[in-house]
Amino acid sequence: MSSVVITGGTKGIGRSLVLKFAQEGFDVFTCARNEADLQELRDVFFEKFPKNRLFAKRCDVSQKTDIQNFGDDILKTGIPDVLINNAGIFLPGNIYEEADETFETLIQTNLASAYHLTRKLVPAMISKKSGYVFNICSIASFMAYLGGGSYTISKFGLLGFSKSLREDLKEHNIRVSSVMPGATLTASWKGTSLPEDRFIDSDELANLIFYFYKTPESMVVEEIVIRPLKGDIS
Repeated sequence: MSSVVITGGTKGIGRSLVLKFAQEGFDVFTCARNEADLQELRDVFFEKFPKNRLFAKRCDVSQKTDIQNFGDDILKTGIPDVLINNAGIFLPGNIYEEADETFETLIQTNLASAYHLTRKLVPAMISKKSGYVFNICSIASFMAYLGGGSYTISKFGLLGFSKSLREDLKEHNIRVSSVMPGATLTASWKGTSLPEDRFIDSDELANLIFYFYKTPESMVVEEIVIRPLKGDIS
């Protein structure tokens, strides 16, 4: 059975990806910081997909040791077919006003986690000459906006990481895509008064990512930009 690694799999885009890939027959490896959220995901997952395997581990992706240990646990079971670096947080603010440690927190969570987990798993993918890496970036990866602060910096960095990884892995038959969604209806927007049609639906986004995974291995869509039909939300 094929397997997928999805960081930050208990909420939002990550949760939709977990359920979509499971629906398509994949075993799933995922992680999150909150054990209660992981247990709730396990309950839903095994009710829906009793024949699939789910490895769901408590992990603070901002901590290098945690994310590397997560990677080691995955490799003990085999080589994943797909890696989706999804985990991330949003902390708004202007660069000159942000709270101390905001920059470090966002870089470690949104960028360093992808860097360290990819370095742990990709050599095994190279050994079998196949695999796919999706990096969940953001519209903020190429378009700065007021109040984006260090979040924007971290997402620009993630896109740069993804572009570099694409060049590194093309000779090894491993595809790399940067996914840049606009405002997606997740917990980050809890309490908003905006109607749902102003947002991207996370389930539909997961369907789209799986669609690109299923494209022929002889080609790759390097950058995927998705916006709400009515435009960005500022």
